[in-house]
Amino acid sequence: MEPVLDLAGIGFGPSNLALAIAVEEHELPVRARFFERQPRFGWHRGMLLEDATMQVSFLKDLVTLRNPTSSFSFLCYLRDRGRLIDFVNHKNLFPLRKEFHDYFEWAAERVGHHVSYGAEVSGVRAVDDGFEFTAGEQQVRTRNLVLATGLEANLPDGIETSDRIWHNKDLLTRVDTLQDPRQVVVVGAGQSAAEAVAFFHDRFPQAEVHGVFARYGYSPADDSSFANRIFDPAAVDDFYAAPEEVKRKLMGYHANTNYGVVDGDLIEELYRRVYREKVVGRQRLLLHNTSKLTDVTTDGKCVVESLADGSQLPIDADVIVYATGYRPANPVRLLGDLAGHCERDESGRLKVTRDYRVVTDNGLRGGIYLQGGTEHTHGITSSLLSNTAVRVGEILDSVLRRVQQHHTEPKLQAVK
Repeated sequence: MEPVLDLAGIGFGPSNLALAIAVEEHELPVRARFFERQPRFGWHRGMLLEDATMQVSFLKDLVTLRNPTSSFSFLCYLRDRGRLIDFVNHKNLFPLRKEFHDYFEWAAERVGHHVSYGAEVSGVRAVDDGFEFTAGEQQVRTRNLVLATGLEANLPDGIETSDRIWHNKDLLTRVDTLQDPRQVVVVGAGQSAAEAVAFFHDRFPQAEVHGVFARYGYSPADDSSFANRIFDPAAVDDFYAAPEEVKRKLMGYHANTNYGVVDGDLIEELYRRVYREKVVGRQRLLLHNTSKLTDVTTDGKCVVESLADGSQLPIDADVIVYATGYRPANPVRLLGDLAGHCERDESGRLKVTRDYRVVTDNGLRGGIYLQGGTEHTHGITSSLLSNTAVRVGEILDSVLRRVQQHHTEPKLQAVK
């Protein structure tokens, strides 16, 4: 029995949305479908703050670096929304995050015929030259899987969310539950943490807002032209071919382009606020550097402890927000027992070919591709938007080569 699909995309965030567009634009028909457990498209909705901007150029949208003439580009979106001239006059490479999310929704609607929402995938098993699984109420058969299961919220050991303890991913979805808070604590030193501090400081003018981080101060992101080459498509080739020691060095050298860093303008704005409050004599923006949060209870009680001298400041917080980042979701977790067929390196990490395909043993004939979870093999752009348009083109080309090969090679007995 022939698989119904050439590829099935699991998860429908920006990465598989870009892949769906590549399928839509391909000159040959591609049998593809995408399955998303959410009821509609959504991307970090809890952090779509009104004045937050993207940290990536609009030219690194879903399509432009792969196909500059695409009708799915951000510029075509602006034209469709009647804001193209306004955006040009704005003279800015970095759109509002809310605007870019609207762009994603606009694109997702146009390829909606490729997507099943509210369809959680389970029961994946191997069949002849592919896979079979359940998605919602559908039985699906496909020759290739493209896994884009995204990131998971990262919390410190021992911390669990509650009515008063949140991860910043839930900021906007839960902030309306706060009634005139007096003490707000934000933990973290990166962009999301700084944005949350500024947001609470604006939103609740009577509240004291505490920013807690181990660094001496917020560190600016390195967005200089040469450093940004680490996000170029060619940098993926360089990283993939490099020895393991060089890979580690590159990640260390350029971590400050993306991890735990803050936009320079936001740093300056927060400093202005702290200084202004010192001048007027009412300090309610309190940044605790070289510090950590300890003795956290579910009702918001906590202690800010100095790493320098051990001094302690008890706080009875109305809410504690952990802006402590994300970690990659286990990309093959939904494969169940089939994950055992995926080969791993000496560090236990998945082996991945240059075209983002997981290396598997002979027990699996179908292809498993990853969008995300390949930082150890492909570099810093693994879970970022910068290289998404190019990556999906490479994945689609690889899938179609495998499909063509399937039609020309002798049939083998299925391995189950």
